[in-house]
Amino acid sequence: MTTPVLYDNPGPRMQRRVRIGSIVAGVVLLGVVALVLVRLGQAGQLSGEKWGPIVNPYHPQIAALWTGLSGALLNNFIAAVLAMALSLVVGTVLAVTRLTSAPWYRWIVVGAIELFRGLPVVIAIYLAYRILPELGVDVSLLWYLVIGLTAYNSVIIAEIVRSGVLSLPRGQAEAAAAIGLTRVQSLRLIQLPQAFRVMLPALISQLVVILKDTSLGFIILYPESVRFVRIAIQELDNPIQLFFVLAVIFIVINYLLGRFAEWVERRLSRARTGATPAGGAGEPETRALAGTSATGG
Repeated sequence: MTTPVLYDNPGPRMQRRVRIGSIVAGVVLLGVVALVLVRLGQAGQLSGEKWGPIVNPYHPQIAALWTGLSGALLNNFIAAVLAMALSLVVGTVLAVTRLTSAPWYRWIVVGAIELFRGLPVVIAIYLAYRILPELGVDVSLLWYLVIGLTAYNSVIIAEIVRSGVLSLPRGQAEAAAAIGLTRVQSLRLIQLPQAFRVMLPALISQLVVILKDTSLGFIILYPESVRFVRIAIQELDNPIQLFFVLAVIFIVINYLLGRFAEWVERRLSRARTGATPAGGAGEPETRALAGTSATGG
């Protein structure tokens, strides 16, 4: 076990203080939760009339509520999958262009990336909804949402891809150039396949962000979960309960995606550790480059 350099390990007294602080914080948190529940109960927000349409299996509206909410959540997933796929393609193209283009042209790509990265995603969605019809692009609400999400998230993925490529050893690009591969060929055949394995957990985490951002589709009247809940509230008059349930659903889904990203990262780490030969880390790269050269690169 290594000793921390910037600080000492906490002694018994500090550990006792940490435990006491944790207990006090937990008690305060429980007190706040209890106070909130008491106030909600006094306001009638915990009554069966408010929660019945959500949890009571005999309520006449529960089937319609959950059927509609399930369909709206499915629309969220469809938009998220399409936006993630398009963002991955566009982001990879932007990253490769930034890595391979001439300096004067690279600044155009960098400017576009910085522009869309600084643009709030809700504005990107709304601009796609308003500007594209004026340009003669008449598509469904789903595609306006997907295009807005892609415009924002593709530049984020471009930076993830670029960082993944730059994290690889420089010797790989130099060896590729030594055997006659162009910069684009080196990226396509050698660097990008390895970079995608390295950045896969980050890409999955970005999927969580895209899935959450699909809830902004209500601003263009896309029939996703938030819009459905807003419509249901007008009839059921239980906004706290419906938005609480929707929040729990999103938290659970995003938690599962986050755990999946951690699992993928652990698997990739074990695979990289097991694939490293005892004789040195450079042998797989040499064999890969030699194989590429032999196939006519």
